[in-house]
Order: sequence, then structure tokens, then C-alpha cells
Amino acid sequence: MHFKHGLWISLSALLLAGCGSGEDAIDGARSQTNDFSAAKNPLDDFSSGSTGDSSNAGDLADNEVRVTLEVPGAVALDAEVTRRNLRIVQPETLSVYTTNTSLQNLGSIDVSTREDAGGFTIIAFPDGQPLAPDVVIEATYGNARMRAFAADSDRDVKINPFSEYLVRNTLASYTPGELETIRDCVNDAGGELCLNKYVWSTLADQVHDFEIDIPGNLDVPGALSLLEGRADFARYVAAMADYALLDENSSGKIRASSADYNSVFLGVELGQSFAEPSISGTGLWGVRTAYEERLEDGNGVGYVYPALTLTSFDAFNIKVTSLATDIPYEREVLLHSEGNEFFLRGSEFWEQNTHSSSPGAATLLGDTRLLAGRALYQSITGRDSARIIGWTRNPYYLDAYTSPPADESVGPDRVIGGYFSAGKAIELETDGEALKRGAVLENHYLSALELNLLRPAGEAEFDADVLDNRGYNVVYLASRFADDTTPLELDGGLGTWTIDGEGNVTQALEVETVRRDNTGTVTRAPSATVNTDWLITPRTSILSNGDRDIGRLNLDISTPSGNEEKPDVGVGASTPDGAFLAFNLDDSPFGDGLLVAAAQSASAAPASGRYRVQGVAMAISGGSNELRHFDNAELVIEGGIATLSGEVISVLNTINGNELTTPSETVIDATLTYTQSGPGTVSLSGGNLVLDGFYTEDHSQLYLRLNRTGTGSKAIGLLLATRIP
Repeated sequence: MHFKHGLWISLSALLLAGCGSGEDAIDGARSQTNDFSAAKNPLDDFSSGSTGDSSNAGDLADNEVRVTLEVPGAVALDAEVTRRNLRIVQPETLSVYTTNTSLQNLGSIDVSTREDAGGFTIIAFPDGQPLAPDVVIEATYGNARMRAFAADSDRDVKINPFSEYLVRNTLASYTPGELETIRDCVNDAGGELCLNKYVWSTLADQVHDFEIDIPGNLDVPGALSLLEGRADFARYVAAMADYALLDENSSGKIRASSADYNSVFLGVELGQSFAEPSISGTGLWGVRTAYEERLEDGNGVGYVYPALTLTSFDAFNIKVTSLATDIPYEREVLLHSEGNEFFLRGSEFWEQNTHSSSPGAATLLGDTRLLAGRALYQSITGRDSARIIGWTRNPYYLDAYTSPPADESVGPDRVIGGYFSAGKAIELETDGEALKRGAVLENHYLSALELNLLRPAGEAEFDADVLDNRGYNVVYLASRFADDTTPLELDGGLGTWTIDGEGNVTQALEVETVRRDNTGTVTRAPSATVNTDWLITPRTSILSNGDRDIGRLNLDISTPSGNEEKPDVGVGASTPDGAFLAFNLDDSPFGDGLLVAAAQSASAAPASGRYRVQGVAMAISGGSNELRHFDNAELVIEGGIATLSGEVISVLNTINGNELTTPSETVIDATLTYTQSGPGTVSLSGGNLVLDGFYTEDHSQLYLRLNRTGTGSKAIGLLLATRIP
């Protein structure tokens, strides 16, 4: 994002007339053809290291924006097709005005216009690009009328159903007083600069990173209705609108100037594949687990380790926390076609990929919640193969837990969160040096859990002795995909670890398993126990400035793996004090997934508290597969009762017919019995739902296995519940 420090402008309404009269401008626009042959179309511009919304902001002055009008197919069927199945057209009219919470036209602002070589209108704001959400640019074409905020951070203002949805569903949700608070933030009315003055620039830009196709038979109302029904998009917009109301007093910063983290990442996918013609439309389960990327060239070998970086600084007296992630991952997929045909596409089938976010500002709320709108980069695999694949990822709203730092010199020892992001796999076609979008190979929906554990600061190294002779509570979620009589097994395990002075792990785990056989039949296995001993050893990182132990760990069955070998069970990390561990399970005896361990608490269970709940559940029945993502739900504990309320984003694959729904929202409101079940562990139960797991010593976090029984679908899941200030 490129933020523009323009001043907020006074309000008025103007029909953009360039240097002529309003009528002349309208007539001139209507006489122009929809020819943008000299301009850049995002369909012809797929690149890694960028978000889905390719910027068309070249040759603009700092106070200028370029306007592109994109309409649904039913409005201009024969116009040039662009990304998301929209059509680029010349607006018949353009106007710039200010508005209020009733979306009224309050009057014009002073602007000038010009036309660029590609036929697009350029708008110049003499006092700088607006940053508040009360200045809109409106365009008409035929009977279609749509608006966009002028605050778009990349200055490539796209007016389309996504921008119109944003205008309609944010300003109208505010009170006049709340809008005035936002104006004050943008104008630095209190004499101090306000970080959240840039939220609207981010939001106006990020809505265009969503990869949601608008069917060609829809008009503008139909497109808006479709977006309203997309739970992931609608909830992102609503969350960001709430985020914009935080004032400057909410903007804390991490105490250290910067902090680096080892990332442990699990992504659970449910989707639909069109990549193989004989089984096109088949549903799929997918699992993504973080694993280091090996880079080799003529200068030697290097590694990219899954990581998060937080950086704090004061910019213009604003307390800023910036974050960026780079998480290489491996993927496994199980295709499940109608007629109960199964096709395994293991990790060897997929080139290693990356889950990376663009750097951006975040707000640290109460020193325990890290809030931000996050955009994920596109990536490309198979560059040297017969099939080049482009991977897209939708933005998400981040509401992560951060632990209290030990002192002023270090950052939080963990940053924990979960989020939902849809994406596509797209076949790319070479066109000279460019890559053009071709057929969609996959639509998939991802529930992600991301645990970032602090690395030692500076040149310090991790001391594995902090793990010696300690007891831990453990929970894990894993899936096993196979090409045999039991193609799918889902495991949820809970129990204890004891680590001796040599890194030997004595386990005592109780495991719940749900499985589907090759006839499609779903059964729940009797609870099982696991008492196998494992081994933990440091996994030294190979860095540009030498080899160093940065807190990464190997988890093996009996023999320690080397620093460049894949362990028997998985790769993980520890906080510097050894109190918290997390591992990506990769081709392990449990399958692929995530294991979390925390030092066993000697205190009694929390008697009260409010917790943010994020997590994933995988549900299967005889006729369906379902992915359920707990999207910032809330758990309230009061005595022996716990209430779980909020929203779940759900995606359903119906096996007969190979049907896949888009994300929908389900409200949850469950009252659960809450008890302490053992040292450092709790159980919450009600009806056919059981949540059992452990809490940390300071009661700030609970890690819970989800187990749903009954006659309907059977589910296994993992929930992260973290304290709300």
C-alpha cells in the first residue's frame, strides 16, 4: 500500500466536466467507445509478490487518482472482460461529492480532470487525495449507478459492485457522531496524528483483492446481493468498518523496535477441482503445513524459514506496529468425487508454495490484541513445467492475541490467531514476458491457524535446556489422506507430555478419530490411547550470517533428524522460555496437522473471563464434507457455565452432484457446562458438542479440541480461545 498524506477536503458536488460544461462532458463521455487497448488489464497481468488488484496508478501525480468503471455482464455484455468477470466501460457521467451516513449528496468539491492515453479519466484533488470515507466518486453507465471512496490507497479507483457494496454497507452503519470521530482522526483534530486515518485507504483498496466472480447474467442489484451472501466478504467489510472507529488512544506499539517470530501454520481447505478433465468439479479436502523453503543457485544454498516480523516505530508521532509474514508451505489434497471415488494428490504432487502477506500497519489494542486488515500476495508455481499455476488469496481481518512482553527490550513471546481466506488456482498462459489468466483450476476455502513464537533477540541462541524435565499439556488436530480402503481419517488428540533431560518425550494421549471408508461410510472409532515415546531436538537454522539456534525444533520418533532433513513427526518451535511449543505435523504417525503444547499449569481453572474464539472444524457425513471456521466468536466463562456465541463461516461439499457452496454464515449460541477435568485442563460440554483442552498458567489462553457426535455429521476440530481485554 502507498499511503497518501493528503489533507481532508471541504465538501461540495461537481459533475466532472474537465475544462468544459457539464453537458458537454456528459455528451463527450457517451460518445466514447469502450476501447482500453492501451491500458493494462488485470487479466493480462498476473504476478507473484503482488495482491490480486493490479494497480493502474502509473504516471499519476500525488494528488491524482485514475478511475476505472467495471460493470456486471448484464449491464454491458459485449464490453472488455476483466478480472472477476466484470466489464470495463467508459462512464457516461462522473461526479465527485461528499456524503453522510444517509448517503446523501452534500455538495461538490474542487477537482480538475484529464484523460490519459488509455482513455481513463484522471481526477486531481488540489488539496490532496481525501482520506476520509465521506468523499465518493460516482459513475453511471446506462441504468447502472455505482460509487467508490476517493481514499483508495493505490490511487487506482475502481468503481464496481465491490466498491458500491463498501459505500452502502459502511457509512450507513455509522451514527453521525461516529462519522465525525473518523473525520477527527483523519484531520488530527486533537493535535496528535491518528494511525487509523489510513484504515479507509486500506479498506477501499483491499476490497478489490477479493477473487469473487460475478456471474455474467447479473446486473448491479444482483451483484450486490451476491456479495451480501458471501459471509467472508461481508464480515471482512463489517470488521474493518468497526476497526476504523478505534481512536489514537488505542494504538499501542510493541516495546522492542522489532521482533522476529517462527511461524507454525495450519491451513485446512475445502474446495472444488477442475484441473483434471475426467473428474472435473470434484470436491477436495486440502491441508497446508509450514515447512522451510530451500533456495539454491550458483552462490550456494539458502533457506526461507516460516516467519513473522513485527516492527514498531513512531512515524509523525504515530505509534505504529507494522507486520509482515512469509510462510512457505507444503500441501496435500484428497479428491472426493461423486460415486465415492477418491484420488490422493500428496505433497510430491505439488510444488512448494508460499503464504505471504504484504507489509502493513496494525493496531495494538490493550497490549493484547493485534488488529489489521491483511492482504495476501499471489504466488506462482510450475514456472518450468507444462502447467503454470497462479494462486490467489483473499484479504482477511486479523484479530490476533499478543502476550505481555517480559520487559521493554523484547516483543510479545507469541502472536496467536486464526482467520478465513478464499482463493483460486488459475492456469496461467505465457504471453511474451507476461502471464495471462486462463482457466480456473480450483476454487478453495481456507481456515488458517497461525502461531508465531518469538525468536531469541539479536545474536542470542535458543537454549534447549529450558525444555528439560518439564510437563506439558498437549492438543492436536490432524488428517490422514490415503489411497486405500480408508481414504480419510480425522484425529483430535489431548493429553500430556513429559520431556526429560535428553529430549525424550513420554506421551499419554487420548485420541478421537472420525473416518470415511472407500464406500463413503462415516464412522467414529472408539477412543484410543497413544503412549509412544518421541524425541525433541533443536533444529539449527542456516542463516546468511551463520548457523544459529533460533527456537526451531525437530520432533522425531527415536532418532534425531539433521538440520536439513525432514523429521519423522514434524518441525516446530518454542518460545524462548520453553513454556509454549507448537509443531506442524507432516507425514507423521498422526497425519498432517498442528500440535500445540503448553507448560502444565498448577493453578485452578479460570473461574471467569471473556475469550476470542478462532478455529476450524472438519465435519463429514455419508453425503457431505463441511468446513467450519469459527470467525472471532466469543466464549464467556462464569462459574460452572460457559457461553459460546458468535458466527461460524461454513462451506459445504455435497458429494452426489459434486456441489460446493460459497461461504455462508451460521450463528452459534451454545450454553455449555464448564468443569476442571485435570491438572491444567478443562472440559466444556452441551448436547452433542464437547470442547476439552488446556489453559495457560496466566489464564490468557485456552486450546480446545472440538468433538461433535450425534446422528448427523461427525466433526473434529481445534479452537484457539484467547483473552479479550
